[in-house]
Amino acid sequence: MKVLVSGTAGGAGWPEPGCGCASCAGLPSGHRRPFEVVVDDAVRFPLAEPPDGYHACAGGLGLACPDGSRLLYLPAGRSVPVDGPGRYDVVLIDLLDRPERLGELRRAGLADDATLVVAAGLDHRIRSEEELARRLRLWGAVAVPDGTELWAGTAQETSVDRPRRALLLGGSRSGKSAEAESRLAAEPYVTYVATGPGGAGDGEWAARVRAHKERRPAHWDTIETTDLARTMRTAEAPLLIDGLGTWLAAVFDEHGAWDGDRAPVAARCDGLVAAWRATPQRIVAVSDEVGMGVVPATASGRAFRDALGRLNERLAAESEYVALVVAGRLLEL
Repeated sequence: MKVLVSGTAGGAGWPEPGCGCASCAGLPSGHRRPFEVVVDDAVRFPLAEPPDGYHACAGGLGLACPDGSRLLYLPAGRSVPVDGPGRYDVVLIDLLDRPERLGELRRAGLADDATLVVAAGLDHRIRSEEELARRLRLWGAVAVPDGTELWAGTAQETSVDRPRRALLLGGSRSGKSAEAESRLAAEPYVTYVATGPGGAGDGEWAARVRAHKERRPAHWDTIETTDLARTMRTAEAPLLIDGLGTWLAAVFDEHGAWDGDRAPVAARCDGLVAAWRATPQRIVAVSDEVGMGVVPATASGRAFRDALGRLNERLAAESEYVALVVAGRLLEL
């Protein structure tokens, strides 16, 4: 199967004519044309009625070719098909719209490491080509120029950025949780580890928790625990831990350490660092950067700040990737 990707952008192209946003303003006119694909120099795709020898599937979004190869196009707003013919050789997917759909495809066996995954529908939802390339490295996908020819079964060079341990620091509402979720969005199996309270009796906190749950992919598993060391040692899927600040506050509570003996807190932190060092699975952890605000007015507040700062420093020393998230932007450390 030969796939000519004549256009790779959304329906209005990228940049969008007349749009003055920062994304569009940074690109020349016609940088990426509206999405268009031609298969085997004869079949425009997607299509309603395939020609002889070709078979449509997945509600017209999938195509089985005479040579046995298979193609899937998954535009924005469409769910992962459940009637697929098996693994697809080429997947053209709008990854700016719910990138977790790629994780769903992989979980269902419709895409694997041999599947060529190409980003489609590109537009000003992403701020730059550089940011697009960064995200695609996390997801194991590629973006190709307009006019690229792809061949089923031919590997496309894919630079994958999947460090085993990633620590994301940031202040309140910095975008650190969203960035953490994005890093694992295309994984078929993820366990989300919630370390904070559920919000019983606190309507505002409950609303925050609910917003986080609604944003996470539905196929992710969720556990609520403060036993992070055991969770890391026994993990069978990538972990997203959100977050270390609420975990440490819970540990202070458990041991009555706000105004009492803090040695048990130090021991729990030691155990966490040891488990982080020895983890068999990928982990993305979110933590609060506490050293940039005012000095806490109480001794207990200062003790918490110091303990979290030391924990962040120790985990960073044991991490392949560390970044500070500020206003939704990454500063790699």
